[in-house]
Amino acid sequence: MSPHLPLGAEAEAFLAENHQCTLTTLRPDGTPHVAPVRFTWDGETGTVRVMTTVSRRKVRNILAGEESPVAVCQSAGPRWITLEGLATVSTDPARVGEGIRRYTERYWSPPPRFPGLAVVEIVVERVMGLY
Repeated sequence: MSPHLPLGAEAEAFLAENHQCTLTTLRPDGTPHVAPVRFTWDGETGTVRVMTTVSRRKVRNILAGEESPVAVCQSAGPRWITLEGLATVSTDPARVGEGIRRYTERYWSPPPRFPGLAVVEIVVERVMGLY
């Protein structure tokens, strides 16, 4: 796990807003796969969480590599922020439960409860943006 990257107040405020977001993963052939997502940001640990299911392409991409570099990007007009890091996928009930709790808090309703619910956890190592 990499050390926590503290963000400034403007970045934290922008991440708290609800805007269009994408998650970019790498397919086994190295080409990018970009998917719209909702995510939560844990500023205390520098972790992004994305709720999904184990059957999704993004999960298969993450699980296919030994290390899984990914990027989450949130944009609103000319403002944007990209959070890059290594991703893991978990179906552990406690970790999925934490993901659901944070998702529900941010979006005011729980994520859809599809079979195979999983949480993608991204330890952020690099931040870029204009916010």
